[in-house]
This record gives sequence, structure tokens and C-alpha cells, in this order.
Amino acid sequence: MYLPKHFSAPSDEALLALIHRYPFATLIASLPTGLEVNHLPLSLQAGRLCGHLARANPLWQHWQQNASAQVVMAVFHGPHAYVSPSWYPSKTQRGKGVPTWNYVVVHVQGQLRLIEEADWLREHLRVLTAQHEAEFEQPWQLEDAPADDIEQMMQVTVGISIEITQLTGKWKVSQNQPLENQQGVWQGLQASEASHARDLAAIVQAVNGLNGK
Repeated sequence: MYLPKHFSAPSDEALLALIHRYPFATLIASLPTGLEVNHLPLSLQAGRLCGHLARANPLWQHWQQNASAQVVMAVFHGPHAYVSPSWYPSKTQRGKGVPTWNYVVVHVQGQLRLIEEADWLREHLRVLTAQHEAEFEQPWQLEDAPADDIEQMMQVTVGISIEITQLTGKWKVSQNQPLENQQGVWQGLQASEASHARDLAAIVQAVNGLNGK
């Protein structure tokens, strides 16, 4: 990933917080047939990313034939939004400015292993469900489904565990702009009706230390 120093993530804590808040990942692996790309939720547990795949997935079929762990890349996207040059006061004053895109993203490289143990898979599904049901008034639990349905689902599912070997992030949130333009970007994003733009506005404000005016 192209990563100018001024766009580096603010801290390791910020990387982990983004993974927790935006757990839906793009998982990229290199197979003999070419790149294999999957999209799935991954939960961060004790320095590992945990998830599951359908046994019909070519990624599982490849790993089943290759017992050793192999390197994969998981990409987590945070909020992102178009940035209009009309938000830059400098554009009005000097006529200079071009559009861009602001975003935050985390790349996780690691060693993927398959996990066939039924107890591990059941606990993973329980934890994953609890994490995402927590915001609901009456959270659904794994035990709410008929036991035979859960057993049938588990038979066609396999667990995966990714041991993290490299963690990098990019916070492209107008750090390369003068203060007046940062303020303009923050205000422009904040005025948007799109929730992801407003979420990004909060990051622009925090990273660049902007006041609340």
C-alpha cells in the first residue's frame, strides 16, 4: 500500500478500534488458479482474526490440500467520502484545488489456518453473533435456533484463524492541507446527509485537532 508518512495511522489502538467497529473484511489469498477474494466478517481475538467459510468455498478446498499455514491479506475499510475542492477556502482565494477522496483503511497480513474442531466453531459463532446482536433490545442468540439447524450449518462450515504478522493502516484525512482547508473539509463532510461522510468528519476533526466551531 502506498503510504506517505503524513497519512500513517495515528496509533496501533486506532487500527484495532477500526477493525472492531468495521469488522466486514475483504480477504485476499493467492491460489495456484490466481487471486481468490472473499468478503466476510472477522472478529479480533487475542491477536488473531477469527472467521468461518463455507466448505464449498475454493479457499477452503485449497487449504485442505495444503496443511501448512499460508499468507493472506485482510482489508478493513472504515468510512470514506469524496472531497470537493469547493470546500477549500484556498480554492476561492487562489483558484487552486482539485477533488480527492478521504478514507481510513487497515491492512492485516497473517498466516491462515483452518480449524475443524466443532467446539471452536460453535464458540466462534456464539461470540460473533453476540458482538453484532449487542445493539438490539432483544439480542438473538445461537441457542435460539433449533439445535439440528445449527448442527447442519456447522457441518458445511469451517473455521479460520489468522495469526497477525503485519498490521498497517492509512488515515487519508486531509493532513496535507492547510488548517483552513481541513476546517472546510470537516464542515463539508459534516453537512452531508450520508452517515459515512459524517463518521469521516469526526475522524478528520480528531486527527487534525480541529476545534468545534
